[in-house]
Amino acid sequence: MRAVLLLNGLALSALAHTAVAADNSLWPDAQASVLLRNYFLHNDDRNDRVRAQSYKQEWAQGFIGRFDSGYTPGTFGLGVEAHGFLGLRLDSGRGTAGTGLLPLDSDGRAEPDYSSAGAALKLRLGQTQLKVGEMEVETPVFDTADKRLQPEYASGGLLDSLEVPGVRLVAGHFTAFKNQNQSSGHGDFDGYQVSTAGHSVSLAGIESRTEGPLGGALYMGELSDTWRQYYANLHGAHPLGSTTRLSWDANLYRTLDTGTASAGAIATTASSLMLKLRHQWQTLGLGYQKVHGQTPFDFVGGDSIYLANSIKYSDFNGAGEHSWQLRYDRDLTTLWPGLSVMGRYVRGSGIETARGDGKHWERDLTLAWTAPSGPARDLSVELSYVTHRGNAAQGNNDLDRIYVVVQYPWDMAGH
Repeated sequence: MRAVLLLNGLALSALAHTAVAADNSLWPDAQASVLLRNYFLHNDDRNDRVRAQSYKQEWAQGFIGRFDSGYTPGTFGLGVEAHGFLGLRLDSGRGTAGTGLLPLDSDGRAEPDYSSAGAALKLRLGQTQLKVGEMEVETPVFDTADKRLQPEYASGGLLDSLEVPGVRLVAGHFTAFKNQNQSSGHGDFDGYQVSTAGHSVSLAGIESRTEGPLGGALYMGELSDTWRQYYANLHGAHPLGSTTRLSWDANLYRTLDTGTASAGAIATTASSLMLKLRHQWQTLGLGYQKVHGQTPFDFVGGDSIYLANSIKYSDFNGAGEHSWQLRYDRDLTTLWPGLSVMGRYVRGSGIETARGDGKHWERDLTLAWTAPSGPARDLSVELSYVTHRGNAAQGNNDLDRIYVVVQYPWDMAGH
């Protein structure tokens, strides 16, 4: 029965594939795809202070179906966006479950499978689109993540406008959230400081959409009766010769409690600056991040933190924390087409806790390959190894983590 939801989603995709060829004004621009995602995650907590279980390992297969229709003709165009998901357990036991890939039953065992489906209605007027329903969201104050087997989804409305040349205007309101290992959406947005069940998230923003050397964005977001958040970004890229380029990205958040202040008093400023120097096939990056305030930088949604040092495991967003990052990327296409490697190291300190000055560091190593051509074109394989260590005053665990993610996107219009 659980697979029925995914089959319905895939049926929508198949319908779209058939309809693309038909002479129907709603379908000529329709797109349908299925992403096959195979995910292995090994997690070894070296001094877990929160849970008795220190070793977790799971392997699962996911199928993510997406369908995006065109619009009906006329002044107001109508369309639909739909998705379906099926996740299958390949390996997990009661003693190794809990990586976030699979939901858990009442005995703490991973479910053998889970599925979900959702849709949003689209309305277009000129260069302005309104979506109402369940969707993925990507803004710096509220961003659903895609870090495990299933993407996260939010339910609500999103207005997205490109009416002004070179400018994007965004506004949204969301009342429910589907986490990465859930089959249905709930009101709890999983905030750091308090349960957010029954609350809502609202946002509004403006972004530059030009190809010039400078760009930026301004946003405001609010978690009802908890906090209001302001965001500013400025970024740029500058050539330094024919094979060298310097780019930079600066981000600033200001968070203040609002309404009944259900998470308590909040007055936090978080900022970061990332510099990247690219020369031919390699890039060297240097980042700095600082949190001012007596509470951590809080956010809801798995990717709603556009700070430089929010990386694989830790976000380096503790109260009063400052952190540095050194990163190196190397494109190995000359040795093997589609191959690349990345390594980064972040060290944070100055975390203000009752147990003293919190300090920690994280090292991420990633080897990635994407097939550039041939029958397996766009097949990707990513191997990542994460190490995190810290003292007892900071809240994250000492751990070693291994990710192996294999993905293959199947564009149904192309098959």
